[in-house]
This record gives sequence, C-alpha cells and structure tokens, in this order.
Amino acid sequence: MKAARIHGSQKVTYDTVDDPIITHERDIILKVTATAICGSDLHIYSGGLPQPRPMVLGHEFMGIVEEVGAAVTTLRRGDRVVVPFPIACGTCFFCHHHLPGHCENSNLQNYGPEGGLLKQKGGALFGYTDLYGGYDGGQAEYVRVPYADYGPRLVPDNLTDEQVLFLTDIFPTGYTGIDWGEVNGGETVAIFGSGPVGIMAAKSAWLRNAQKVIIVDTLQYRLDKAKATAGCETVLWGNGHEEVVDQIRSMTEGRGADVCVEAVGFEPKRDLLDKAKALVNLERGSIKVLEACMSAVRRGGIVSVLGVYPTTYDNFPLGQFFDKGIILKGGQAPAHKYIDQLLHYVEEGRVKLDDVITHRLPLSEVAHGYKIFYEKEDECVKVILTP
Repeated sequence: MKAARIHGSQKVTYDTVDDPIITHERDIILKVTATAICGSDLHIYSGGLPQPRPMVLGHEFMGIVEEVGAAVTTLRRGDRVVVPFPIACGTCFFCHHHLPGHCENSNLQNYGPEGGLLKQKGGALFGYTDLYGGYDGGQAEYVRVPYADYGPRLVPDNLTDEQVLFLTDIFPTGYTGIDWGEVNGGETVAIFGSGPVGIMAAKSAWLRNAQKVIIVDTLQYRLDKAKATAGCETVLWGNGHEEVVDQIRSMTEGRGADVCVEAVGFEPKRDLLDKAKALVNLERGSIKVLEACMSAVRRGGIVSVLGVYPTTYDNFPLGQFFDKGIILKGGQAPAHKYIDQLLHYVEEGRVKLDDVITHRLPLSEVAHGYKIFYEKEDECVKVILTP
C-alpha cells in the first residue's frame, strides 16, 4: 500500500509499505477514506519530537472496515467509522476513569507513572513516534486499529467524511479545553492559537454558552478564518504578549478572561532572544504562550493547556500561578469521553466542522501538504488528504 512516512526533520515522503495485518483478536484493518494533517504532527515534522526511524504518520483518519479480529463483535466488514486518536484498551484503571490518553496497556515499552521524560510517557497515539507506542498512523491507504471494540464509532450514512473527520482529534481536543475551563454560560474565553484546535475551542465555547470568545494569533489570515468560522473577536499578537494581555484586560473590565485556552504548544513563533534563552536554559522550544495565558486569565481563573509540551521549563511562573490562584489543566484530550456527545452535535446541526478546511489534496501530495501547513503558506489552516 501507499503511505506517508517521516524520514527526519521536514522530510515526509509518499512510500510503498507493507499492508497492515491483524495481530490481535481485538484489531481491525481499516481502509482509509479521509485523513488530515494535525498541528501536532508538525512537532514531528519539525524535529521537535524526534522520530529516528521511518514511520507512517497520522492520527486523524476514518474509513471503511476491511477486516475484523475474532474478538470484535461491535463492528463488521463494510462499516464506516471514525477513530479517536488515542489508542486505549477500555479495561484498565485509566480507561475506566475516562482517561484514554493514559491507558496502561497500549504503550508498554515507554509507559510510566513519572511522565514528561523521554522514557516515561502515557498511552499510545496513532502515528506519533516510538515514544507514544510506535503504531503506524492513518495517513495511508490502510491502517491497523487496535482495541477496535472500544475506539471506533459508527458514522451515520447521511453525514459526509468531511463533516465528521475532525471528531478524531481537533474537535474533541478543542472541546476538552472548554470543558476543563468549566464553561457553563456567561464566561469570557480567550484562546491563544487560531489553528484548527483553537477554532474548534471557539466553536465549543459557544456550544457551552460563553458570553464572549476572543482568539489570539500572530497571523491575520488565521484570525480572519477564526472570525469567519467561529464568530469570535480577534486579537493580533504583534510586538509581545504584554500588548495582547492589555487588550484582553481592556475587554474584560480589567480583570482578564475567565478561561484561557493554550492551543499553540512549545514551538510558537520566536525571535532570536527567545531561542537564545531556550538554549541557555537547555529547554526545547518556549513557554511564552503559556506565560501569556497566565497573565491574561483573571484571578481565580482557569488555564487549559492543549498545546504539546515535551520537557521541563525552569522559568515556569510559579509565583504568579500561586498569587492569582490559577487552576491549570492540561494533557492529551480524552477523545473517547466526548466523541459520542460531539457526534450528536454534528448530527443535530449545532456545529459545523468542515469550514476550517483550506486545502484538499490526494495523499500522493502529502509532502506539499506538510510544507504549506508548516510554513503557513497559501493561507493554509487545515489540510485534508484522500488516499
């Protein structure tokens, strides 16, 4: 079959690889009908999350069931399903507590209670480095889906692939940030990052009856997309986060936002001073966006961290966190927890997901898709690939 594989920093190729096979009775083989490039895939593409061997990428995918393992009774050949991005067994302590990203059984080689270290990760993710299980992903013609009696969800016939594809990751992830923020009506929500996850967080904030939704980004075209698709107010990050924080406070009677959502991660746009500071501190990337969230949130407010942070950072603003009484939540989104409810929202027409798509490409053009998304060329916000 054909698949997209990473071969080092900024090198993704369209390769011929072995077809996947069922290796466990709870597996299925899925014929992929639609897949996408996620912003978190770019951390692998950039080299920020190293992957030394070639690997099939992709954790946003859906398709038609091709083969079914002997223990899978919930699916049959020909079923059309969408697959949550964490690989979770459904039977361990963490799965029982609606924390599939911390599954104890899907990432045995690198799983550990410490966390945050190169050999102490949580549960596995599709196509997301050997540290997260080493499973091939769905930017391919076919993919093996483990624990298929727990993860995949049947898709109604009246919904297109593009209408439901983002139930795999970016919609549950955006919704997670709002749920962690305890948005129940009347809040001001400030979202840092106007990529696909940030836009989905904005849509989710409206679903939870937020009063005001503000989205921040360094690029005007991404803010324009957010305003067009999510109807939120926008703030352009220009000279520094102090200016952005001042604007958010001016929109909230000087207090700051009730909830700030960090949807950027450890590789924001940085100047030479930011890069030099990271080098001196032996840090990977920067927490500048998280620092901005900590300043922009009101006292007693909540900061939800959806962006990826792989290492420790010595300049974490602990004093500010303590003095302001901030609640800080973060991690991999528990997609399994929310996916059924979010599918109902799509079915009922309460939310539209496919309006974030800016580029539709055949899988054979995956290298171009990664380049324009990473380089932010051609006003790229979201790339869909068809095998």
